[in-house]
Amino acid sequence: MEFTCLSRGGFFYFPPCHMLEVCGFRIQFDCPMDFSALPIFSPVPLDFDVISDEELSTHPGNGSFNLENVSEEKIEKPLDVGSLIKAEPWYKIIKNLRLWNLSFTDIVLISSPMGMLGLPFLTRQKGFSAKIYATEATARLGKMMMDDLVAMHMEFKQFYGSEDDATPQWMRQEELELLHHALKEVAFGQDEADLGGWMPMYSAADVKDCMKKVETVRYGEEACYNGALVIKALSCGLEIGACNWTINGPKRDIAYISSSIFSSSNAMNFDYLALQGETIIYSDFSSVESMNDILNDTSGSLTENLMALSRNEETLANLLSDPAESVGESEKLSFICSCAIQSVESGGSVLIPINRLGVTLQLLEQISASLDCSNLKNKLAGTMCCILSSLELTTWSGGPFASTLVRGSQLVTCSRGTYNMQKGLDAELALLPFRPMSMKVLQCAFLSGIKLDKVRPLLKVLQPKVVMLPENLSRLINTNTESCTVFSYSEGETLRVPNLKDSLELEIAPDLAMSFCWRKLQQGNIDIARLKGELSLNCGKFKLFPENAHVATDQRPLIHWGQPDLKKLLNVLSKMGIEGSLQQSDAESSNVGVIRIHDPTEAVIEIQDSRTIISVADKTLCARIFDAVDSILNGV
Repeated sequence: MEFTCLSRGGFFYFPPCHMLEVCGFRIQFDCPMDFSALPIFSPVPLDFDVISDEELSTHPGNGSFNLENVSEEKIEKPLDVGSLIKAEPWYKIIKNLRLWNLSFTDIVLISSPMGMLGLPFLTRQKGFSAKIYATEATARLGKMMMDDLVAMHMEFKQFYGSEDDATPQWMRQEELELLHHALKEVAFGQDEADLGGWMPMYSAADVKDCMKKVETVRYGEEACYNGALVIKALSCGLEIGACNWTINGPKRDIAYISSSIFSSSNAMNFDYLALQGETIIYSDFSSVESMNDILNDTSGSLTENLMALSRNEETLANLLSDPAESVGESEKLSFICSCAIQSVESGGSVLIPINRLGVTLQLLEQISASLDCSNLKNKLAGTMCCILSSLELTTWSGGPFASTLVRGSQLVTCSRGTYNMQKGLDAELALLPFRPMSMKVLQCAFLSGIKLDKVRPLLKVLQPKVVMLPENLSRLINTNTESCTVFSYSEGETLRVPNLKDSLELEIAPDLAMSFCWRKLQQGNIDIARLKGELSLNCGKFKLFPENAHVATDQRPLIHWGQPDLKKLLNVLSKMGIEGSLQQSDAESSNVGVIRIHDPTEAVIEIQDSRTIISVADKTLCARIFDAVDSILNGV
């Protein structure tokens, strides 16, 4: 089995992406898009009709530049709205994915709606024929997000027009030199070398064609691929429709753990007991991403949970299902709700871009309950707009959300506004196009995965034989004390894991098993029989059925073992009317014996350590000699 981490992703909006090769099949886990670089593009303004061509051409990505003047300029201007690229955006996918031949991919497993947004980039590629599996909720939410993204992009296309060149003007080297260094770092990394993975936006037709290739499954439903693999989706508790996966095959049973929450208040709870198997691929990076918060935690919860590893399974199960996590999430929602009420009471407005549908629904319920207990219900209905766009409000607060900000205009002009956004987004860059404004920005980090102090207790309950962990995580939880074999992986590297099964299991039809002719070996108390039938591979299991044609019961053995006794063989041949004599071999080895037959015709029998050679021109005599050898050897 080979496992490659193509991308470790980043928080909820950018899930990891991996490639797995097992049992002769190539399986890809998730296909997300990286929206972290989209704020470098300027949003489409509401009053674009009055923007002159001269103003448009002076922005990065459009028009011409005086490179001589630029090279002489030593001091870079401060980052402002004029620094953003005014051009049709491109989108980043997993750059390492472009190194793989997509026509060899057999299966794509989607764990969440966010892990689905890059699929049309794959399905529109020539030669792509993989089977895509996702839960029904994930497929529907993912399609809504992709449709929103395509519709949003059409506004940019209508405003800027489409470039005929394969590479957009803003991506040319001379244009990139003019880009503000802060934007370069966001788009291309700190070393400004990450130029791969940029793609033009897919179309509505690409989305439609992509969805035709998706097969939806329910939680716990088995899907059999090519008769060899049994695939099952299990609830992870993170979000509506999000899931983990189990893959059962002839040579290995695998459980894939994505970002999960044990006790969820807006989705089915984490079905972790169904993940018990010999091999676990742990792909929840949330513990690594929040490592600094964990190390600064002085509550002692990590130490207490590590001490709990020596307790019984019931104690471990109680530890994993601790409701304190959901209580903490409810407190965050209450805090956001209180801030919203305070802002409206002071005459301001509230904007809450949240992409996690479950959290959004909880927040609506919390706000509704707060309104019932206050006299602001009518007032709030006119000043607070709840926008449930599936993509715009979260992944690109400075891009897709721009039109909403300007059209609503309240946040641009109000003096007492509140803007709540998910932690992990750059608030300064996201709000750059709308400054100056008077606004209070709150960033809230909702639980998006398994906490560090619950990783080892989870492994203790599941008891796998092999675990693959992110490299940083394996160092944090001290895997040297685990009874299983732990492999650490990092982004861009291929991990080779040996098979645990030395042999395969075979189910034999009862009527075929009843027809076996057993022979007992002279060496040891072992019975052996000859197998013949039709071999079938179904649902990851090998099965042997009787052949349709009649099988003769007097077939000769095809395999023999042991070494013939020369004197005994001569005696048997003599009784069959075949006369011969022992002859000393010319070979140097003393273990080689030769019997020369001189009646009824000439033949030579050479007996070596690992084989017996019969040299004769008469086929009938050859068959009789073979019968003589067969009578003194064990065979099937």
